Amino acid sequence: MIVVAIIGILAAVALPAYNTYTIRAKVTDLLLAAGSFRVGITEKGVSDGTMASSGAGLTVASGGRVSGGSVTDAGLITVLGNASTVGTAVTVVLTPSLSGRRILWECGTGGTTNSWKYVPAECRH
Repeated sequence: MIVVAIIGILAAVALPAYNTYTIRAKVTDLLLAAGSFRVGITEKGVSDGTMASSGAGLTVASGGRVSGGSVTDAGLITVLGNASTVGTAVTVVLTPSLSGRRILWECGTGGTTNSWKYVPAECRH
């Protein structure tokens, strides 16, 4: 009886933690998808010395873990995941800023805090 109770307690704790872990792994795929746009935006921003048109012409296609997204002309990258692609609704927003001749990237969740446990620590603001 005691063994069955211990296994039940362990399962009650482990299953939710495992679910969160698997969603985090899938959200990492969203960051990788957004990373492919970072290269082009960085090159254009540094060569022009401005972020004004660094994201012009870039589009986010749905597929794999990505359920949608967008890239603004100023280089703001938004990648979306939903319950069917990653297990819950998650938004990852990468915001570039020009500092001298360098591009600094800030990761966020688009102002929502309900998905913080699924994104990397640097995206939780």
